[in-house]
Amino acid sequence: MSTLDDLVSSAREAHRRELLGSLNIVLVDNSPPEPIAPPYSRMINQWSRAQPPWIAAAVISGHGNVGFGAGHNLAGLASDSVYHLVLNPDVNLAPEALTCALEFLRRHPEIGLIAPAATNPLGRKEYLCKRYPCVATLLLRAFAPNRIKRYFSSRLDWYEMRDVINDRDPFLSPPLISGCFMLFRTPVFRSAGGFAPDFFLYFEDFDLSLRIARSTRIAYVPQVRVVHHGGYAARKGPRHVVMFLASAVRFFNRHGWRWF
Repeated sequence: MSTLDDLVSSAREAHRRELLGSLNIVLVDNSPPEPIAPPYSRMINQWSRAQPPWIAAAVISGHGNVGFGAGHNLAGLASDSVYHLVLNPDVNLAPEALTCALEFLRRHPEIGLIAPAATNPLGRKEYLCKRYPCVATLLLRAFAPNRIKRYFSSRLDWYEMRDVINDRDPFLSPPLISGCFMLFRTPVFRSAGGFAPDFFLYFEDFDLSLRIARSTRIAYVPQVRVVHHGGYAARKGPRHVVMFLASAVRFFNRHGWRWF
């Protein structure tokens, strides 16, 4: 439950500064349907009752594994909130993360979606913003051993926007951002139709980034800090590799192939 606790800690700081009204936490359970609600549903209800009245929590379950994007749509497309945060369960937020994000959105009404600065659990920087990839770069980054990647470091650095992304300055309009943390203005998320449900897993965030950019601007805000414990599809076994490749084909079919 560390992700949930970190989210509440960050929300309390934003609420204290009068940047956040009520907080509605929706956990989307993509587990197979069960005749009896999973035990953690009762735990969430007990946890919610122990929080201040401006914090509420609920679980959406029983729909089965509909995929990452379609699961998030169950919560986001029905929301009437001002802001909507898509947050992976493997992401921890810094206490001031939501405060910094909401302050940035208040100052920049033209921004509809925010990406954070991320590190892995060892403190190494992760680059969540990307340029549009070619097929060769994507496969190299996802599957090549490190000794091969070193020969193509400049190509990989360019893909990860290392030449323009830093820990000090916001960057406007990165082409693609990671779905592990996406803070939307809720009307922007809804008007885009949310995530495309035909991406079961992988590339649904890239697809949505491109569609969101048609109507609003995206911003990387380095003061919004998170720790990301996931990623690396190739390390998760053959099933994830197959899903990664299938989603990559779908993404390029939809948005255009670039081979090299």
